[in-house]
Amino acid sequence: MKITDMTPYVGDYMPYVYDGSSNEGLRTSNVYAIHLFPDGPGEMEIDGKKYPIGRRTLVFLRPGQPHAFHISPSQPLSSYNLYFDLWERDTPRSLNRIFFRYPERYESSTGTSTPPCEQLDGLPGICSLQAHPHLFDLFQTLAKLFEELVYYREETVNNLFFSWILAWYNAIHGRQPSDYRIVRLIARLDSHPERREPVADWWKSCGLKRTYFHELFLRETGLTPKAYQQKQLMRRATQLLQESDLSVTAIAEKLGYTSIHPFTRHFGAYYGVSPRQFRTDPRLSSKRL
Repeated sequence: MKITDMTPYVGDYMPYVYDGSSNEGLRTSNVYAIHLFPDGPGEMEIDGKKYPIGRRTLVFLRPGQPHAFHISPSQPLSSYNLYFDLWERDTPRSLNRIFFRYPERYESSTGTSTPPCEQLDGLPGICSLQAHPHLFDLFQTLAKLFEELVYYREETVNNLFFSWILAWYNAIHGRQPSDYRIVRLIARLDSHPERREPVADWWKSCGLKRTYFHELFLRETGLTPKAYQQKQLMRRATQLLQESDLSVTAIAEKLGYTSIHPFTRHFGAYYGVSPRQFRTDPRLSSKRL
């Protein structure tokens, strides 16, 4: 099975405050669950191993997986708790989830379907969304919609959750810069690619020497600074072509080109079609957007 074959069904959402009470001890559940903690500190036990809970820690639990929450009563932690099926939309178990508390044994016959899926197995049991604020915000939106929607809640929430899982998978397996200087620089560059800052300003703003900056940038992003700048500039060009009524000449000027001709040449070399052809039909592009 592939992760795209999933048919997620969110059976329940429950905001919860963990305060060290006895019902937070070792247990298993018959469905999938995600616990998202906005803050820390605390500790989570999964399969007998303990993990720290910090700001924006996400815990992903499989059916039958033993887990416990070790939270101090003096520092209670709130959490967004989502209970769901991933392969059984027609007969979801998460509508009536079951907990088996230690020493009670987990009954696998009660569990939701868990077919083999290497991609799903590749998702971590615990991770931080600190570097992925869009995933944290989207999860909050999903929880809010589950609570507030009156009409078409099931369709809206299930489809949004499917999108969230795919986005999470991409975030985990995609190339993500970790050096704080590069992360900060990229955030600035991505917000205004049309400014076309000289690359010399990049390493100066990071407080690094030129040679080391180029090595670090390539290692963190997989691209040279010039290639990254071109990629973001061309991506901005496609957005303007699709989402604005500006002429191609006006777009070229907005992106800092002296005339339409170098812009058309660069765009054609990058996407395999002219800006006008792309505006007519983006599917003509030879490069995946």
